[in-house]
Amino acid sequence: MTTEVLPLTLDDDPARARQGTIGYRVFDAIRQAIVQLQLRPGNLLSEADVARQLGVSRQPVREAFIKLADVGLVEVRPQRGTFVKLISIREVQNARFVREAIEIAIVRKAALEASRGKIAELDRILAEQREASERGDHVAFLRLDEAFHQAVAHSADCDHAWRVLEGLKAQMDRVRYLSMPNATPIDTLIGQHAAIVDALGRHAPDDAEAAMRLHLSEILTSLPRLAQAHRELFTD
Repeated sequence: MTTEVLPLTLDDDPARARQGTIGYRVFDAIRQAIVQLQLRPGNLLSEADVARQLGVSRQPVREAFIKLADVGLVEVRPQRGTFVKLISIREVQNARFVREAIEIAIVRKAALEASRGKIAELDRILAEQREASERGDHVAFLRLDEAFHQAVAHSADCDHAWRVLEGLKAQMDRVRYLSMPNATPIDTLIGQHAAIVDALGRHAPDDAEAAMRLHLSEILTSLPRLAQAHRELFTD
């Protein structure tokens, strides 16, 4: 088993940089590399190598590894090292169950409270998703997907709920990247987002709930196919 060596870099986006200390940015850089499957399940991570690639001391990397273990992305094995965890089918299913419960509550609240300005913001993100799809930029599309769900939470003044979800959905995010573009057609996802925005614009909580429930169930369709096609990446 070899140590994974990649050109990891800290995100220079000002908005993301403002979210926290250097420790947060180190955590976010490694998390994004794992979620985007640049750091593959099963690979050994070297604290010293990651620190060198990111241009930081080993302390924030050590702290990032602990946080990544907390969200289920890495496993620290005594005397052996830190490894990127395989994707747990069970954990993905459990995370999706919890995420659905929280996001259904959020979207119903958003249907009652979202202002025209917030709906316009969701329409803007949808337009950017369509552009990313036309370019074939799947990484940008999935970042916009996350921005879309975060904006729905913000429109309902549920930012704390979204922060809870961010810690829950790490396993789901790896499956989402793996599913691009074949397992889950992008046009399907855009259509589901459009249905959510339409329901919010009509202030129809029942329709918003139905649209969000359908959207979040998409992973249940793609997960078995992906686990079969990429057995080396999955466990249980």
